[in-house]
Amino acid sequence: MNSNHILETIHMIEKEKLDIRTITMGISLLDCCDTDGKRSRMKIYDKITNYAQNLVKVGEEIEKEYGVPIIHKRISVTPISLVAQTSNDTDYVAFAKILDDAAKAVGINFIGGFSALVHKGYSKGDKILINSIPEALSSTDVVCSSVNIGTTKAGINMDAVKDMGQIIKKTAFLTKDQDSIGCAKLVVFANAVDDNPFMAGAFHGVGEAESIINIGVSGPGVVKSALEKVRGKSFDEVCETIKQTAFKITRMGQLVGNEASKRLNVPFGIIDLSLAPTPAIGDSVGRILEEIGIESCGAPGTTAALALLNDAVKKGGVMASSRVGGLSGAFIPVSEDEGMIHAVKAGSLNLEKLEAMTCVCSVGLDMIAIPGDTPWETISGIIADEAAIGVINQKTTAVRLIPVHGKKIGDEVNFGGLLGSSPIMPVSQFSSSQFVNRGGRIPAPIHSFKN
Repeated sequence: MNSNHILETIHMIEKEKLDIRTITMGISLLDCCDTDGKRSRMKIYDKITNYAQNLVKVGEEIEKEYGVPIIHKRISVTPISLVAQTSNDTDYVAFAKILDDAAKAVGINFIGGFSALVHKGYSKGDKILINSIPEALSSTDVVCSSVNIGTTKAGINMDAVKDMGQIIKKTAFLTKDQDSIGCAKLVVFANAVDDNPFMAGAFHGVGEAESIINIGVSGPGVVKSALEKVRGKSFDEVCETIKQTAFKITRMGQLVGNEASKRLNVPFGIIDLSLAPTPAIGDSVGRILEEIGIESCGAPGTTAALALLNDAVKKGGVMASSRVGGLSGAFIPVSEDEGMIHAVKAGSLNLEKLEAMTCVCSVGLDMIAIPGDTPWETISGIIADEAAIGVINQKTTAVRLIPVHGKKIGDEVNFGGLLGSSPIMPVSQFSSSQFVNRGGRIPAPIHSFKN
């Protein structure tokens, strides 16, 4: 890098909120299987604390040496349903608690992988894990959970969709004293990926190496600042500007990933180049869309602007690194994005418009607070809609809804930290009950048959 590039990077960090959102260590727990649940949990604790003992220390060293903020250090593990089902346990809450203990022992922010993959049906362990989620998330602090209920190849498991609506409601109730925050640590996926470093949906896929380092970069503020210099210019210049900016952001992630991999003696996995916003002013994906020309996020043209942004970020990122993976693109969580929160309050953004936007963005309906009395059938219907978008369009989609116990439309909730705050958004008052209670499986789309 020449001196101008160095100065430019310093400016991006100091003035435009460029950061590395997370260093996430993936750890395989497949060799921790045991018929005795207690022995299995001892193996899990020992393996995590051994592999990740220096993760936080190395992350802090890289921060100081390169001057790059690394906001979180995280761990993802093999979906626990695969490990725990080899035991004779009939409840997996103890597995969640051992993950929590191990995470706290090494000092990380979150651990993901209290997960099940049920896109084509349930195994014994899947069912037990899903039933354990409410208590697991209400009795731990940093454990995150995810369930994959559909894929383009398999279709949508509507039995799981039905179950997850009820699980979300139970989780909201058990964490009602904390504004139902347990639901902020629970994601329902379609087409979940094995190498996602972002929470709450991270898990370490069975096809991954024994241990890897994945990097999640950020930088909405950097992109917005760059676009301010091309106001009134054509879309050609807008796209080129975003691509060049994404290239620079990704190169920073590549540097951090290489250093972390070398110092921890763990293979470098992927860079997830998603634009991950925060509640801070100047760090919003919603404000990028407005900079492109939308008066308020959610107005006509928003979906097209988001499609442009997402595509340009990916194009710039893949030129900067051969290790791009995970989700990669632009996240649109409501409570975690200052611009999105403002748009909801202004009345320009509603749940239906957000669903349309998820057709072209990286993930789905993310960190959306809804009335606590929302029926579970409505939540399941929303999950089914979002899964259909992912399955038909061969992309990852997800739902992280928070039915905040005791809150109604117009109230606000504050989750704190990166989780932010949000007004309670309205949902449809019409019932999905007969639809979600049919059960069974929605078949894979015709274009999935590619062998």
